[in-house]
Amino acid sequence: MQETAERLLIVDDDEMFCHVLDRALMRRGFEVLVAHDADQALALARRHSPHLATLDLKLENESGLKLLPRLLELVPECRVVVLTGYSSIATAVEAIKLGAVNYLCKPADADEVLAVFERQEGDPNTDVAEHPPSINRITWEHIQKVLQEQDGNISATARALGMHRRTLQRKLQKRPARR
Repeated sequence: MQETAERLLIVDDDEMFCHVLDRALMRRGFEVLVAHDADQALALARRHSPHLATLDLKLENESGLKLLPRLLELVPECRVVVLTGYSSIATAVEAIKLGAVNYLCKPADADEVLAVFERQEGDPNTDVAEHPPSINRITWEHIQKVLQEQDGNISATARALGMHRRTLQRKLQKRPARR
């Protein structure tokens, strides 16, 4: 009797990223499900009970952080890794508090994704940065923290930061500042 493949749900609105990751994981023997928004993700989770899931932090119409608890409510045993091109300390901490088993910055390939699923414990030998983060990185982190506090509302975040909404939108469209 053949053992069934481990089921992995990819939740990401970047269709090309999903396609590449889907193919790579299928070649490694996974049964892959793909959702491009929260509703699709919840429907697939309800129907198929995935063992593993990757969840984009910034979906087109919803925060992955808001979807994470709903996904885990449907499938409590699912191990979720949050993937993002918009990483910050604040969102990493929140993702873990909300039940993610790990947090990974994009771009990430299938081997990196599988490696973080395999890690069960923290690594006390992780290198500590020699230098503090740049002022640009600190600014990015602060904006992300305030955005999270405002439930992703750009206008409310701009008001809280004392910044014009369009200026904030331009800052958010850029990649995070390097450390």
